[in-house]
Amino acid sequence: LEPNDFVYVHMFGACASLCNERAINVGKKLLDEMPRKFIDNIIVMTSAIKMMMKFGDVKEAERLFHLMQNKTIATYGIMVKGNFDE
Repeated sequence: LEPNDFVYVHMFGACASLCNERAINVGKKLLDEMPRKFIDNIIVMTSAIKMMMKFGDVKEAERLFHLMQNKTIATYGIMVKGNFDE
């Protein structure tokens, strides 16, 4: 089975919440293997950016941010603060 947008959002969120070595490895692997069709999905990409910021990988978060055609206030907030919820 191929994961859908719902699965990616929740997996990225879980990895960001755990933020331990295993979660970082799983999150990065999931992001690396994510089909390119999800780059146009604002919710998936914002979740991925939030995860990378939580991991402290600002360069990767910036790379993902620049890939996005459309951004929301939440996406900008995550990039500025590192985590929109805090």
